[in-house]
Amino acid sequence: MNDRHDYRAEIRDFLASRRAKITPEEAGLPTSGRRRVPGLRREEVAVLAGVSTEWYTRLEKGHISGVSKDVLAAVAQAVQLDEDERTYLFDLARAARPTRSTPSRRRDVEAPPRIQWLLDSITMSAAFVRNGRLAPAHRTSSSTGTPAPPSPSRCCVSSPGS
Repeated sequence: MNDRHDYRAEIRDFLASRRAKITPEEAGLPTSGRRRVPGLRREEVAVLAGVSTEWYTRLEKGHISGVSKDVLAAVAQAVQLDEDERTYLFDLARAARPTRSTPSRRRDVEAPPRIQWLLDSITMSAAFVRNGRLAPAHRTSSSTGTPAPPSPSRCCVSSPGS
């Protein structure tokens, strides 16, 4: 189940509405005869913001994650956002960024019986078993219940060939 809010529609509606409020004359652009859209065209906003038309189009369609603060500031200036609108745009961008998930911890794997017997027979030193990915396969001795030896990442001594 995805409980993250989809901000694409909000971003699209917000930027399109702000773009529609500004005339080419207000933006300092030359005007041509008839216009099919009210306000500025996407191409005109892109020119004013100093980004490509494709980039601004993606941005207006809601693909805002990964957009730098400089680009957002340039777009905000191009569509003449006031301070509250600018804050709202930056808040939308922040909320739309994907959250970084913490990597899941690998589960401990039981050692095969022969390996467990070998570990249990070692009484005078610490030992641990690693699989091919260097993940610990055994944490404690089953007979003594002693704490696990240091993890491979903290172990200073390694066997030859590893």
